[in-house]
Amino acid sequence: MESFDFNLPTKIYCGNGSFQNVAEHIKEGNRIFIVSDPGIEKLGFVDKLLQQLENYDVKVFTNVKPNPKDTDCIEGGNSARDFDADYIIALGGGSVIDAAKAIAVLQVHGKRPQDFAGRGQVPSAVKPIIAIPTTAGTGAEVTRSSVITDTVRKIKFTIKDVNIAPVVAIVDPELTYGLPAPLTASTGMDALVHAIEAFTCKRANPVSDGLAIQAIKHIYPNLRKAVEDGSNKEARYHMMIGSTIAGMAFSHADVASVHCMAEAIGGLYDTPHGVANSMFLPYVIEYNAMADIKKHATIARTMGIVKEKATDEEATIALVEEMKQLAKDILIPSFASLKEINIADFNYLATSSFENGSTQSNAREITHEDYLQLFNKAYAEK
Repeated sequence: MESFDFNLPTKIYCGNGSFQNVAEHIKEGNRIFIVSDPGIEKLGFVDKLLQQLENYDVKVFTNVKPNPKDTDCIEGGNSARDFDADYIIALGGGSVIDAAKAIAVLQVHGKRPQDFAGRGQVPSAVKPIIAIPTTAGTGAEVTRSSVITDTVRKIKFTIKDVNIAPVVAIVDPELTYGLPAPLTASTGMDALVHAIEAFTCKRANPVSDGLAIQAIKHIYPNLRKAVEDGSNKEARYHMMIGSTIAGMAFSHADVASVHCMAEAIGGLYDTPHGVANSMFLPYVIEYNAMADIKKHATIARTMGIVKEKATDEEATIALVEEMKQLAKDILIPSFASLKEINIADFNYLATSSFENGSTQSNAREITHEDYLQLFNKAYAEK
């Protein structure tokens, strides 16, 4: 019966049409710095936000790439500092929101994002962040984490600090209606992995467990539906809500070895994060199951993929197979299918995975050699 703490500094506004009320959440100051990306700008979302902010002094920064880069964050931080922003609004997917958090840190404290990597390394508060997700994936709108790519070392690192948690999250499922199927699939798998790893990792607690299971109940039954029919409003709603709940869960527990491996290939190959997570999920579940068979079986039973009389071992085996089938059904590519994969990189990838800060949170103790075997196993299954 261990002690734990739970601090959610973000006020969440959920529901269709909630994007129309952004200005209501700006409490003081007049200079608004919007962080977005070219794709979101092309969809017209930035213009719609600007219409709401016509009475404010606004600057827009859209130089954010997938798997956000340290160089772009430095550019954005300098721009926000020169503008003397009072608020930062992040409008986009997880990459945009993570970049906005790093930009907020650099606006106040300067330096590089790497200088704040780890837990609790941001010295003081940053300007208030309003996060508006446009994908049902990372849950970054409610986390105190920012994952950034070091462009020189080609690795990902994480800033984890309550000071970078958004003060407001506006979760509007309508913003996801136009998402193409591949992006819906990859971001949806990311959200599902967040829930699964939050539930099974060593840092889980009773509150994060409840959130993780609830997130799975929203995400799993609706992921295939949202990919198959992007206009399915009910599926989009559940995916968006589930993603946010999963973000709350892992933010107050942790992720684990699936993310460690995904961030390793994301740093080296720039692989989309949700795709990378999906590639390794079944193999890490299979590896971890013996460490906590009941929790893994609980996930399978929550998903409804086993009969009532199934044993915990049978339920876990079914979970592994269903995660493989789910990825195939929504057309997530296999690890072996990536053109950029080089077997000679596996030792480096295993090292990068092992050195990830979330390795210690994995349900089962895992070594460099174990990671290497998992990369080889995922690669061997075409």
